[in-house]
Amino acid sequence: MERNEIAGIAADRNEARITLTGVPDQPGTVAAVISPIAEAGLQVDMIVHAATPDTGSSDLTFTVPRAALAQAMAVIEAKKEVLGYDKMIHDDAVAKVSIVGVGIRSNPSLAAKMFETLAERKINLLAVSTSEIKVSALVAESDMELAVRSLHTAFGLDDPA
Repeated sequence: MERNEIAGIAADRNEARITLTGVPDQPGTVAAVISPIAEAGLQVDMIVHAATPDTGSSDLTFTVPRAALAQAMAVIEAKKEVLGYDKMIHDDAVAKVSIVGVGIRSNPSLAAKMFETLAERKINLLAVSTSEIKVSALVAESDMELAVRSLHTAFGLDDPA
């Protein structure tokens, strides 16, 4: 029995992205970055850590609420010597778009369909995170409305005419 496993599309403009490049690729690095931000009472979401093989370094990207961007950057900058990153890059013109529904984890074709739909509309993915009930993509804020409309159509969620 097949049913629409996507219950809805969610979007959030209240996002800002921080990327640290050249972060040491060693145990505890992500904790050393995220813990001080959490201790400052700031929410962190969409954490993406990617080590570059054979270089000893990695990149760490995460999102914070847009209103907390300056504070999160100040926390990180104050720990620069301890963290040992090369460069901090930030962007507050991003938005998170998510497909939400039960069974997402057990049906990889749903994430694939999301990514294909966004690619067809030339919407670049800046970061991706998944859970059992949703797949979220960070996109340019200027692409958010097109992404939401396109995903609504792709997953058969448009209002009946």
